[in-house]
Amino acid sequence: MTTSTTPAAEPRPSALESLRRGVFWNYGGLFFFYFAIWQLAFTFLPLWLAREGMGTGAIGVVSTVSAITALALQPVYGFLQDRLGFKKYLFAFVVLCAAFMGPFFVFVFQPLIGVNEYLAAVVGGVFLSLCLNSGVGVVEAFSERASRANGYEYGHARLFGSLAGGTAALVGGFIWAANPDSIWWAGSVSAIVLGTLLFVARVPRGDGAEAAGAAADAGSGGTKVSKETVLALLRDRNFLGFVVLMFGTAALYDVFDQQFPNYFATFVVSGDPEVLFSRVVAVQIFAEAAFMVAAPFIVNRIGARKGLMVFAAILLVRVLGSAFFTHEWLLIAWRLLAAIEMPFLLVSVMKYITRMFDVRISATAYMLGFNFAKQIGIAIFASVFGASYSAIGFAHSYLVMAGVILAVTLVARFLMADDRDRVAPGAPSDRADGGAPTHVLASS
Repeated sequence: MTTSTTPAAEPRPSALESLRRGVFWNYGGLFFFYFAIWQLAFTFLPLWLAREGMGTGAIGVVSTVSAITALALQPVYGFLQDRLGFKKYLFAFVVLCAAFMGPFFVFVFQPLIGVNEYLAAVVGGVFLSLCLNSGVGVVEAFSERASRANGYEYGHARLFGSLAGGTAALVGGFIWAANPDSIWWAGSVSAIVLGTLLFVARVPRGDGAEAAGAAADAGSGGTKVSKETVLALLRDRNFLGFVVLMFGTAALYDVFDQQFPNYFATFVVSGDPEVLFSRVVAVQIFAEAAFMVAAPFIVNRIGARKGLMVFAAILLVRVLGSAFFTHEWLLIAWRLLAAIEMPFLLVSVMKYITRMFDVRISATAYMLGFNFAKQIGIAIFASVFGASYSAIGFAHSYLVMAGVILAVTLVARFLMADDRDRVAPGAPSDRADGGAPTHVLASS
């Protein structure tokens, strides 16, 4: 990868100006309705499956098949999205799958459970992956590229996803109480709105002013991605460090949170622990959305690599704190730290990818470096620590987990170069000195 000196960039819209632009709200709406579907599905799926009579073993198969399908599809999706550039075909396919969520669950999945629950688990796992586990990478990669092309911060639009999570969790409870099957029809309705927003979403066309910020990686809407370009990415020391970090931290973020509610419940001395924890999660999600406003500015100042290190450090504090300081209110505090932790991860991941690697293959870098590495880590660590909780207890397992987080963070810190003197093509610059960035990534 090379750099080249460039004259001062043309002024980009400020944060307040971005808020006044319809394109910002358009892409914010894409995030909101997609992650509303995500939250509805993952919150109520286990309850719905159990209600339909599916056993715990078959429910586990749904998650396993979904993860395996995502591992197979993510590299393909990443390559295709990079070839498509700003063409919406792959995004539209994900939306179309989500639009059939209601009919699929009610008319296909539900009857299949009665025939053979394991066959239903396989079919359901593949379908959910098309909509969610695999599809999320397409949504994130396309929207990040669009944010640079349209001159606003990706993280500011991404906060709508956090707002959707909190809103869907609250509204979904009322929908479930009325009719559990309505959860999936609500997903279909959200997908129809999502598809409408995607249809009208503005993308660069030709070589006009709107395309100027994305010309390096999009051209007239698509890119020619060679095998050599992808191989160069895989050999990049910075990419290796990034993969190591996502494998050992982003994955453990999910693994740690998977069974934390069970650990938390053992320290609640009064009241319903499930109700208390659900309220804590709701507060955390909305606080996460609020911090998303500030996260891009902070990451622009300190650099994306350091932002990822901050994410890892907060995760380490959460895990160690949960092992040593277990009063009910302290455990709540450790959980609420995730409201700061997740914005650092989401913003820094995208900025590091687009600053340090060839932006023509940003979707491939995201799918492989983040999604693929994270899914592999979850597959390994979930089973290891699941057994560890039973063998040595939660607290001692958390100490081992903290050691893994610290080790992979140090290795990644050694491999990953600083990105503070770089800016991705078309990305707004919020340097502390107020000037233009010294370098941009070469477009060829």
